[in-house]
Amino acid sequence: MSDEGLQILKSAQCARIIANISEMFGVTLEDATDIYYGSETASMIEDGVADLHCRSDKYLAGEVWRGYQEEKQ
Repeated sequence: MSDEGLQILKSAQCARIIANISEMFGVTLEDATDIYYGSETASMIEDGVADLHCRSDKYLAGEVWRGYQEEKQ
């Protein structure tokens, strides 16, 4: 698959994860977007660490949220 194709898939996955954060945790899409892009998990997905991109969107949304909650403490 081309680099462009991979980037399209990653972008679609990011959008799905953000939508899941919003739905699962009752935050606006804008807040979910900020939470996602400010997370360590998002950076790890982008870097291809531990094949996180292979995990389900709901699992990744939960991981992002857990990290967000830990940072707030």
